[in-house]
Amino acid sequence: MKQPTKEFVLCIDNSDYEASLIPGKVYRVLPDARAARDDLVRIVDESGEDYLYDKSHFVFVDFPSAVRKKILGLASAGPGR
Repeated sequence: MKQPTKEFVLCIDNSDYEASLIPGKVYRVLPDARAARDDLVRIVDESGEDYLYDKSHFVFVDFPSAVRKKILGLASAGPGR
């Protein structure tokens, strides 16, 4: 299976992961070619740690460049923005 090249996913299903995933939230995808071959996506979830989830919990999304830069800037600013 071809590895997705999109950097972001939108959670559409948090079944079995209610404490870890928030439906409607955008998560940044961490590159993991091996996981992608197994239809998994690696993200930093609500625990603050990176974990693998089946891609069926998400849809891959793309944003215009300005929005993408803003999201990435928010992530790198951390909680004390």
